[in-house]
Amino acid sequence: MLLLAATPIGNLGDASLRLRETLAEAKVIAAEDTRHTIQLMRLLGIENRPELIALHDHNEHERAAALVDRAATEDIVLVSDAGMPTVSDPGFRVVQLAAERGVEVTVIPGPSAVVTALAVAGLPTDRFAFEGFLPRKSGERSRTLRDLATERRTLVFFEAPARLAASLSDLAVAFGEDRPAAVCRELTKMHEEVRRGPLAELAGWASEGVRGEIVLVVGGAPETVVSADDALSEVQRLVEAGERLKDAARTVAEATGLSSRELYAAALAARDA
Repeated sequence: MLLLAATPIGNLGDASLRLRETLAEAKVIAAEDTRHTIQLMRLLGIENRPELIALHDHNEHERAAALVDRAATEDIVLVSDAGMPTVSDPGFRVVQLAAERGVEVTVIPGPSAVVTALAVAGLPTDRFAFEGFLPRKSGERSRTLRDLATERRTLVFFEAPARLAASLSDLAVAFGEDRPAAVCRELTKMHEEVRRGPLAELAGWASEGVRGEIVLVVGGAPETVVSADDALSEVQRLVEAGERLKDAARTVAEATGLSSRELYAAALAARDA
């Protein structure tokens, strides 16, 4: 079978007994960085010397089939450098192919930077969406954020420290300066820090320079109460600006929570009146 094993995201004490036993008994380990995995096993006092196979973003597509073939007849442990494999880390293609071929896949649960940050951020956790890393280029990042501006769920992002200030500034523009957020830095490590506040305030703080691994949690868009007449006016404005009626109705419906079908019908009726 294929065993997805979550590894500590910073604190070795978070390595579960099951993870230690699995690494100690493994004959084959597919690792994002084999050197990192060797170091992890050494720090955990594990003397096992399994076969190590490098599996990272640049070779997963090529190696997935061979790994799945082996997992059909022997146990293959898959680990990333930290946290759960496949979650913004290598492993997705391997799991997908294993499922297609009927090869058993199981999980050894453990630390996750996404869930850890969500739990400590102090923002709603009943509904959330993980968006991974934001685009590196400012223009692409701004377009992505505009698409997410009306998302009601709490959003979780990974971000590089060098881009944090710019991303927070772009978020403040797209989402509004007062949207609540939390910057979670070096989670589970000695210098763990959680900075909470409005996006504009956090952008100012980050402009002074931030180090470490970053998880950014942003509150969802607040519920807006819009009258049917105002929504219809917005649909008409978009149509006048060149947007197709069906697309305009869908856009306004997503932003207001009103029915796209009813907005479309109302716009047609107003046009024919």
